[in-house]
Amino acid sequence: MSLDDTLQPHRAALMTALEEEDGERLGVLLGELRSADIGEIVEDALGEDEEGLSVALALLDGLHLERRANVLGYLPGEEQRAVAEAMEDKALLLLLEEMGSDERTDLFKVLDEDRREALLRRMAHREREELKRLASYEEGTAGAIMTSDYVAIPTGMTVSRALMRVRQTAPDAETVYQLYIVDPEGRLAGTLSLRQLMVARPGALIDDLMIKDVISASVDEAQEEVARTVARYDLLALPVVDADQRLVGIVTHDDAMDVVESEATEDIHKGMSIGALEDGVSRVPLWSLYRKRVTWLVLLVFGNLFSGAGIAYFEETIAAQVALVFFLPLLIGSGGNAGAQAATLMVRGMATGDVGVKDWGKLLGRELLVAGSLGLTMALAVAPIGVIRGGEAVAMVVAVSMICIVLFGSLLGMCLPFVLDRLGWDPATASAPLVTTVIDASGVVIYFGFATAILSGV
Repeated sequence: MSLDDTLQPHRAALMTALEEEDGERLGVLLGELRSADIGEIVEDALGEDEEGLSVALALLDGLHLERRANVLGYLPGEEQRAVAEAMEDKALLLLLEEMGSDERTDLFKVLDEDRREALLRRMAHREREELKRLASYEEGTAGAIMTSDYVAIPTGMTVSRALMRVRQTAPDAETVYQLYIVDPEGRLAGTLSLRQLMVARPGALIDDLMIKDVISASVDEAQEEVARTVARYDLLALPVVDADQRLVGIVTHDDAMDVVESEATEDIHKGMSIGALEDGVSRVPLWSLYRKRVTWLVLLVFGNLFSGAGIAYFEETIAAQVALVFFLPLLIGSGGNAGAQAATLMVRGMATGDVGVKDWGKLLGRELLVAGSLGLTMALAVAPIGVIRGGEAVAMVVAVSMICIVLFGSLLGMCLPFVLDRLGWDPATASAPLVTTVIDASGVVIYFGFATAILSGV
């Protein structure tokens, strides 16, 4: 990866301290940096050369255990695995115990099976069962991104006793600003903010103070739905419950935002016909990068053959009016751009929940008006050039074709995500390359079809 320019001086100073084996200076320098920045420097070192792992381990060794675990949590999965594989089981186990339950589970999942079993054998029974439970949830669900480090208060407690409970459990909790009330069977009964608890009378019952209408997610709910719920209701954390409504974890706001970033990146990649990358574009292997891009590109090459077939079919029209060729790239390019815009708007609208299949009829009418206006505006802009290049007849062909191609491209770009959604496919697959390829072939037929009809009598 490319290190942020603001961190380059700090990295240079750290490397100098390592070379001089000045542990005291190294500790001071590391103390001046935030954990996320140290994580970026460690990640940069791991991606450089064979000596990078030694440098990364030396930097981590310069941190006390709690901060070392925090820094490790900022590393991507592959970098975490590289560091973990270089550590002994005892040292790695200490790090796992210091990490939050969600980060611990993420690191555990990237290890190979033998290493997992070796670590599990050395864990206490309670921690082992908790880690196995969290690691068992399917990727992409609420269970896979939740943490079990939260403050739960039993029903029936007074405010004073609840505050004591908060003080006891707060050191290990992911967040203490939102408290969760559970009944004797562990079912989620309500929620309460720390501020409400602090200002309430010490003898008051939390059952009378808590909010009973709790927004929650099921453990198998898709992670993008969880992130959307967190954003919609502006939550610090979202409780996660199992099929029996027992509280099993929470998804914090920062984890939800990580999901949003991941999903947005995935949609952008799909929108340009690129498969999901296992890592950042600067770190993914060249073969993997080639493999993720080549499939759609090859398929679209054959799709473009239809454009060539259309041109070949209208050879006589082209031979009679060579000036028509001048406007071909302009017309199909305009249609492709309009279609890509419409597809992008629909895909993003569907991803954010702004639009759904039920809105298709209304959106179709709106798109007809907008696309028609766009096509007319672009036709008026290009018509004078048509007069100059080929006369009034050619200008009429170009103007009419522009309106029809832009209209067709926009409607195709708008409708394709809905069609794919109804088929059970990801709407993001309605990518710009796919839309433009279809419009290229269709645009050729539309353009030369109008040219043959209008110019045949000229």
